[in-house]
Amino acid sequence: MRWLYLTIVVVFAAATIIFALQNLDAVTMSFLGLNIRAPLALLVAVTYVLGAITGGSVFALLRKSVQGSRTRVP
Repeated sequence: MRWLYLTIVVVFAAATIIFALQNLDAVTMSFLGLNIRAPLALLVAVTYVLGAITGGSVFALLRKSVQGSRTRVP
């Protein structure tokens, strides 16, 4: 099973590197009146990392809430 996970990670990493190398064109992103001009691959990577951080935070909050609701107060 470990080899399967390793294969999935390697394939995902290769696809990410290929995506980054093929999308070096600069694009403009507008958000709340701010304009950012950067390579598409960089904007996608930053968006992914921010999503992973917020998703992880929400998951941790929900897990803590569920554990807290299961403990009984004497």
